[in-house]
Amino acid sequence: MNATLIDWMGDDESVVNAARVSFDKIATEYPPEKNHGLIDYLAKHGHWSPFAHVMLKFRVTAPIFVARQLAKHQVGLSWNEVSRRYVTVEPVLWKPEYLRKAAENVKQGSSNLAVTNERSLLDLMYAMELAVRTYRSLLADGVCPEQARAVLPQGVMTEWIWTGSLYAFFRVVQQRTHPTAQQETKEVARAISADCASKFPVSWAALHRHST
Repeated sequence: MNATLIDWMGDDESVVNAARVSFDKIATEYPPEKNHGLIDYLAKHGHWSPFAHVMLKFRVTAPIFVARQLAKHQVGLSWNEVSRRYVTVEPVLWKPEYLRKAAENVKQGSSNLAVTNERSLLDLMYAMELAVRTYRSLLADGVCPEQARAVLPQGVMTEWIWTGSLYAFFRVVQQRTHPTAQQETKEVARAISADCASKFPVSWAALHRHST
């Protein structure tokens, strides 16, 4: 799984300019410490709109079951995904290093303990590989891709372009790195967070510092 930053618009100064336009001012009229202080103030008091004027675009690769979790985030974000109505390239399967035991608290989904029975992982991979073989067979028999794809498991890797504002991605990262979030979605969220911190260091730090 990975999230690759392929484009972005703006910087921390852009956030300041979006806020200071209320007074017909721009960031260059103030020293950096004043602008950084303003960003901190905006984050602390929930003035989110200036953080929505800067954008990032990612190309994300993850298994379908992770993509469907992340696709729930829609406000301030745009999503375009590879479609197997048109693409018949060989499916790539997600393979975990190990399987996790179910959590005692069902709401959390999983624990940090590994399933010790090696057969479980073998069974998982066998079932997914069988589904892929069936998919290939259906295509070879002339079945249209949009129907043949129905047999593919949620463990098949997919790709999508994900574009949104800094604030929208902050909400994604905030929710998907929470201790109760699924481990696989955390992996994608942390990759996104690293790029947000790199391109908007002052704003990203302020948003996290004052998150609730």
